[in-house]
Amino acid sequence: MLPTPAMNPSQRQLSRYGRRPAEPPRRPVLFVNPGSGDGKAARAGVAERARGKGIEAVILAPGQDLDALAREAVAAGADALGMAGGDGSLAVVAAVAAAHGIPFVCVPAGTRNHFALDVGVDRHDVIGALDAFTDGVERQIDMAEVNGRAFLNNASLGIYGDAVRSPAYRDAKVHTLLQTAAEVMGPSAEAPALYLVDDLGREHRDLALVLVSNNPYALDRPLARGTRPALDSGQLGIVVVDAPGDSPQPPGRAWSAPNLEVSAPEPVHAGVDGEAVDLSPPLRFAIRPAELRVRISSRHPGASPSAQPSRRGRLRAPPTLPPRGHRA
Repeated sequence: MLPTPAMNPSQRQLSRYGRRPAEPPRRPVLFVNPGSGDGKAARAGVAERARGKGIEAVILAPGQDLDALAREAVAAGADALGMAGGDGSLAVVAAVAAAHGIPFVCVPAGTRNHFALDVGVDRHDVIGALDAFTDGVERQIDMAEVNGRAFLNNASLGIYGDAVRSPAYRDAKVHTLLQTAAEVMGPSAEAPALYLVDDLGREHRDLALVLVSNNPYALDRPLARGTRPALDSGQLGIVVVDAPGDSPQPPGRAWSAPNLEVSAPEPVHAGVDGEAVDLSPPLRFAIRPAELRVRISSRHPGASPSAQPSRRGRLRAPPTLPPRGHRA
């Protein structure tokens, strides 16, 4: 998108990242999880500040069905949805917004706020994030899914703790994979025997870790390793670490692809956007290109810390899918 004279300086800068100015919604609704991030939203007075901007704020109570509440809000006329909470809650509300083609706003009121960082929201400006509703810029990004369940960040299978302590993982590349997993994965537990085939046709039958992300992580940039350079590549990021064995092959690999299938003999304990869930095999992962309209404040960074300078500075064309099996 080309900058226009009507844009303010911040908007002109963000237009270089593929964002465009957006008209304020007429009936925005913000869901607030008061317990996320050790009470971050409550301490910042997010609900009160949102209402002062004309945004309907719904404070969640324990046991409420967030998915149902978001759908009810859309049925009642909401034309933008936001979530002040952790990454798991963000994914629930974002999935509803995507299903109805309306904008989504991320207010970083969780503990780690990985999605906020990668989408270009200032994680330290909780109240400023509300400006996405009134003075926002918008672009479309990908979402991912596993067995129909949408996620914004990643799904992890296996035990990281056992892997990182094993002296078998001394290879520098594998150590990088494990360090990245430590920074981004949520709760998981020992998984049953997992089986998958990678992009080179190599079978993996004894896996210590599988990490599937909505777009690949920046594995080659130590200062921003736990971030994703882009959220619109149309690709999953896939990291696998095999259990130690006698194979001459390195015990870890990373690649990207639009889909992945993982087999297992029984239900798999997984972490999906920081939430512990059980998934029935086979586990079918897929990318949903340009699925979500996401808005942020025009005063926030607008790009991941690991975004390439060349990517930040070029005018963006509509997203295209790289060739199947493209490796990161």
